[in-house]
Amino acid sequence: MSSALHGDAVATLGAWRPADRAQESLRQAYLGFLAAREDACSRSCEPGHITASALVVSSAGDATLLTLHPRVGRWLQLGGHCEASDTTLAGAALREATEESGITGLRISPVPIHLDVHPITCSLGKPTRHFDVRFLVRAPASAEPTRSSESLDLRWWPLAALPPDVDDLHPMITAAHPHL
Repeated sequence: MSSALHGDAVATLGAWRPADRAQESLRQAYLGFLAAREDACSRSCEPGHITASALVVSSAGDATLLTLHPRVGRWLQLGGHCEASDTTLAGAALREATEESGITGLRISPVPIHLDVHPITCSLGKPTRHFDVRFLVRAPASAEPTRSSESLDLRWWPLAALPPDVDDLHPMITAAHPHL
């Protein structure tokens, strides 16, 4: 994994000032993890690894694009593992959002909006943790998503009428609200 990505993760999280204490506590934990592990951004890091997600919103900011994740079986924001070619966390989130949505012309804010750590058994086949850094991404007007092979379904959901099984997305959406 690129040392540029590791350096960007440290710089991005070092500069970010979250709005609440819980997010600040997570930010400090992420920085400690990054300080302890040069491979923190690589999916091969078994204790856990940094991932990059995108809350893709419509150009009007009133809907979000969610994917029905095949392994998790829930509606989630777009995003995933960092790749060797990624040099920034925002770039990784934008790459994932573009790949998973098929939408060109997405615009990302380079400042994180939310952090989340969750246990998961991902491609390693072993229990691990994702240290997810979440960014706000705006779609161009009239954007039409195309489902990728990484999704069972992909659709726009009004922010006021999300599917019933997205409780863990509400804090991220709330954090993005001032920027919509």
